Amino acid sequence: MTETNFTLKKLAEALGAELRGNPECVITGISPIQNAKKGDICFLNNPYYKQYLATTQASAVVLSAQDADQCPLPVLVLKNPYLGFARLAHFFSRVPHFEPGIDASSQVAKSAQIDPTAYVGPYCKIGERSLIGAGSVIQAGTVLGDDVVLGENCCLYPQVTLYSRVKMGDRVILHSGVVIGSDGFGLAQNEKHEWVKIPQLGGVNVGHDVEIGANSCIDRGALEDTLIEDGVKIDNLVQVAHNVRIGAHTAIAGCVAIAGSANIGRYCMIGGGAGINGHITIADQTVITAMAGVMSSIEKPGYYTGGPAQPHRRWKRVIAYFMQLDELAKRIKKLEKLNQ
Repeated sequence: MTETNFTLKKLAEALGAELRGNPECVITGISPIQNAKKGDICFLNNPYYKQYLATTQASAVVLSAQDADQCPLPVLVLKNPYLGFARLAHFFSRVPHFEPGIDASSQVAKSAQIDPTAYVGPYCKIGERSLIGAGSVIQAGTVLGDDVVLGENCCLYPQVTLYSRVKMGDRVILHSGVVIGSDGFGLAQNEKHEWVKIPQLGGVNVGHDVEIGANSCIDRGALEDTLIEDGVKIDNLVQVAHNVRIGAHTAIAGCVAIAGSANIGRYCMIGGGAGINGHITIADQTVITAMAGVMSSIEKPGYYTGGPAQPHRRWKRVIAYFMQLDELAKRIKKLEKLNQ
C-alpha cells in the first residue's frame, strides 16, 4: 500500500468515527459526492447533496447518524461530518518536501541564526539578528528584515515580505504576497494642510497556528505592536492597520479592511468585504456578515449586518421597510392630493 491508500478501519480510528461496513475497504482518494469514483471517500454535510447518496460511485461516505441509514455504502459516522472531512483531507494532502539547508543564491546576514533543520529557498534575504526556528520553510524570493523571529515549523510561500521586528509563533503559514510590518497609515497635518508622516515605531506580533492568505497586509504599530493572537485565520486581500488586535481563533474572509487600533475579540467570524472602523471594540464570538460596515463598538456577541452594522434581525426589518419606500411615497402623494 502506498501512503495515499488507507483502509476504512484506519480512517475511522484516526477520526474517532463509527464505522458501518467493510473495515478492509481501501480508500485511495477523496472527492465530492456527485463526482466520486470507486476508491474515493466523500462527505455529506449539506442537505442539498442527499440526492446523490443513492447514485454516488464512491466507496464510502462520511456523514451524520441521521443520514447513515439512507446510504447503501460503507459509512463513517460523525456528529460533524464537515470537520471530519477537514481532518480526512490531511491524509490525502500532497505537501512538497524541502531538504534542510540554505540555497546558495540567498543572502543571509552573519548575525542571523537559522536552525539546521530549516529550509531557505532561492533568492531569499534574511536580515541581521533574525532567528529561524526548527523545521521552518522559507520559499523563493522571500525577504525577512532585521530582528525578525520565525518560530518552528512555519511555512512562508514564495515572495513573502516581513519587515524588521516582526515576530511569528510556531506553525504559521503565510501565502505568497503577504506583507507584514509595513508602516501604518499614520499622518498629521501641518499649518499648510500638508501631510506629515508619523514614524511607526512598533512591530507586529503573530501567535501560533496563524494562517494569512495571499496578498494580505498587516501594518506595524505606531508605538506598540500590532497583535494577531493564536489560531487566527485570515483570507486573501485583507488589510489590517496599525495597532489592531485580533483575538485568538477569529476567522476573517477576503477583502476585509480593519482600521487602526480596532480591538477584535476571540472566536469572531468576519464576512468578506466588511469594513471595521478604528478605535472600536468587537466582543468575543461576534459574527459580522459580508459587506457590513462596523462603525461603533459591539458589546454583545451576535450576528451583525448592514451599514452601519446592527443586529441581524433589526437589519432585516430595516430592509423590509426600505423595500416598501417607493410604494409608501406613492401613497403619501395620493393623500396629499386628496387634502389639497
